Amino acid sequence: MRVEVKLPQWGMGMSEGVILGWRKSVGDTVQEGEPLCEVEAAKVTEELEAPVSGTLVEVLVEADTEVEVYTVLAVIETA
Repeated sequence: MRVEVKLPQWGMGMSEGVILGWRKSVGDTVQEGEPLCEVEAAKVTEELEAPVSGTLVEVLVEADTEVEVYTVLAVIETA
């Protein structure tokens, strides 16, 4: 099953975020709750965690890119 990883809305005033950098690469195995990337939103840096365990099969947004809340950032393939 393919699971989309979206930029969550961490606060009521949050409408976008900047992907600061990826901690995982395409092909890497990830565990649920493991940090995937760092996001700067409203001048605060947050870690975006994997929603499921599996393999990171796509990264759709490069580092240093600003995206809106709920944008699909990556795809994880589960077993």
